[in-house]
Amino acid sequence: MNPIPYEENMDAESILSGLNSDQRAAVLHDHEAGAQLLILAGAGSGKTSVLTKRIQYRILCGVAPEKILALTFTAKAAAEMRERVQKLFPNAGVRLCTFHSLALYMLKSEIPYDTQGATRGIKAYELLGFEKMPVPTESADRDFLQKLSGLKMKAGRLNRENLFSDGYSRSMTEKIKPLREEILRSGKVVFEDLIYLAIQLLETNDFACRYFREQWSEILVDEYQDINPTQYRLVKNLLGDRKALFVVGDDDQAIYGFRGADIGNINRFCQDFKESTLIRLEWNYRSVPKVLHLANEIFKNKPIHLQKVLRAGNPNGSGGNPLYRENRKPEVWESENPVEEMQKVVASIKELRQGYDLEWKNFAILVRYNRQRLYYEEALRDYGIPVAGDAVETGDGPEGEILLENGVHVETVHASKGLQYAVVYYAGLAENLTPGECTGTRRQRRAQLEEERRLYYVGVTRAEAYLILLYCKQRHWKGRLRKFRRSRFLPRKLSRTDLNMPFFLFKIWVILTVFGYMCLQMLKVPFVLIRYGKNSKVWVDKKIQDFGGFCMRRLRVDLEVDNQAKLGAVDWNRPVFVIGNHGSFADIPIVFLSIQKTIGFVAKKTLGRIPFLHFWMVKIGCVFIDRSSGNAAVAIRKAIAERSPAPRIFIFPEGSRSKTGKLGPFKSGAFRFASENDGIILPLTIQNSGFVWERRRDSKRVKVKVTILDPVDVADLKKQEGFDLKRNLSSMLHEKMEAAL
Repeated sequence: MNPIPYEENMDAESILSGLNSDQRAAVLHDHEAGAQLLILAGAGSGKTSVLTKRIQYRILCGVAPEKILALTFTAKAAAEMRERVQKLFPNAGVRLCTFHSLALYMLKSEIPYDTQGATRGIKAYELLGFEKMPVPTESADRDFLQKLSGLKMKAGRLNRENLFSDGYSRSMTEKIKPLREEILRSGKVVFEDLIYLAIQLLETNDFACRYFREQWSEILVDEYQDINPTQYRLVKNLLGDRKALFVVGDDDQAIYGFRGADIGNINRFCQDFKESTLIRLEWNYRSVPKVLHLANEIFKNKPIHLQKVLRAGNPNGSGGNPLYRENRKPEVWESENPVEEMQKVVASIKELRQGYDLEWKNFAILVRYNRQRLYYEEALRDYGIPVAGDAVETGDGPEGEILLENGVHVETVHASKGLQYAVVYYAGLAENLTPGECTGTRRQRRAQLEEERRLYYVGVTRAEAYLILLYCKQRHWKGRLRKFRRSRFLPRKLSRTDLNMPFFLFKIWVILTVFGYMCLQMLKVPFVLIRYGKNSKVWVDKKIQDFGGFCMRRLRVDLEVDNQAKLGAVDWNRPVFVIGNHGSFADIPIVFLSIQKTIGFVAKKTLGRIPFLHFWMVKIGCVFIDRSSGNAAVAIRKAIAERSPAPRIFIFPEGSRSKTGKLGPFKSGAFRFASENDGIILPLTIQNSGFVWERRRDSKRVKVKVTILDPVDVADLKKQEGFDLKRNLSSMLHEKMEAAL
């Protein structure tokens, strides 16, 4: 086999370039060391890029492209991925296809078959009893119902798509045998038949099973949350007891339960594959932070081991439009009737289009049901606003052309999956619209409601810069005028009225409630260890973030974080040293929230004597030092050496502590640690935190601003000729932090 041609100067870095640390870890995953891999990819986190780069990387490592099987759900997605892969490896023979086209390929394949000691080729479909080659056709429901009636079977007892299922009783199987035999004679199958028959081929024929397992050494699956039980069986049968399974999915975007998709496949992955690895992709390169904050609130109560926190990884949004930099908070607009609602939407579209130089195509109205879509399309046309997809004639006479209008998009949320828009008006946020009406048993209604919640999440995460949630109190629906209650998914109306209290009582109240929170969560730890086991670390991380938010609420702090997207450039799989100026004890929870990561810090031993505080400081990896002994550096070095290859430590450099807020000269300790460990320094500045506690004089709200600066890769910096720790690192960062303050 001839090797795939590619540029001679290509190396792994050319493929890995531009990936964040989590994406990079996924692309580089070693199946032998880490077994099967599940990637929980949050909305807008670049999962398609990870999949295609994984394929490219494995080809670069010497895996024959023909040995790689990648499964997607649409032919369009497969074509897009194939195009990306072939940019680096032209004509690479990776099998990128849908589940149904894979099954059809398998049935048409010629298999080396051993009969009476002689090997000959035989078509796979012949092994299953087909007299003609199977050809997918449209399901003729009426004809099938007539055939069921001829067998004296009630309509609804058997679905045509499940005709070849092996889940029927023996008597039922015997009864439908004539129907199956007719399909085997004619070859006229439907798409779901293909999956069942491919599974039957693998499970009942050792020659076929061995042949197909040898054909593909690595299997990748996209949109894993959308596969149904039969597709899951097909993948498991092709994999066998091997480890080379690489799947990408987002349980939060599992919205096709009505098609048979089983979200349990993701929930059970780590149970089905005991040695498997889990990687989360949480950096979102689509939406501004305040949209993502709303998205993160949607699933606060889901199981710990599947929780993700979306973080903004794109500092300027698409094209750097000023609207993105404003980072607008999502808004809820209430209207009495559809006319009032539409007037608001039209006025908003025109204002934003003119004020921010946006095109019609940058706007979208999302709805739950198709009949809503038709209403909004007509309403936009009535106001003279073009709708995407409308035909427009340009020019006069016979040479005039018919073009599709580049207008405002009006779509169902299902149809919008995978798309994104600068401004999104999410309509119908009312009970029985969003969420839609749920029916059936209590268990069925609960499952439907959870899928409705995931659908809401998909709608929210389509917005890049500005999201407006629309609630209309009454509208015509299904033939009559109806009143609608506000959707349970809408953010609660918060009337924040801080209780005015004497300052000394305020301080006592803060101390008691904060330490009470620590104590309460500490009491839960034994139960957490029993329930979550190895996932208890995830629980601790979540509680640390919750603790930071709790402290800000109790301390009445309005926290603003600038440049949070720069965190996406940090390789958190390496040692990370966060450097910041110090103004208050409150800096610690402020930093937790600002970098959205659990991180230890260097602290005096005396802090460890405070009840409850010592427990949490140990949990997050703090380094305790005794300044009076003069051996602080030794203690820090020892702590770093004893930890994992990627310790995370927050250090306030000597000289940064200031009662006035000004930055004093740095001492070199923190920078030496980063240099010795070839780590990454993440600098940040904290403004006004001194007034949160130490210099506070009343119980009024305090504004604190944190600015994230560009991370510094010390290993790269050391490669420069004449590198000097003080000049190239300490002084440089001092200047940058001083400028930010």
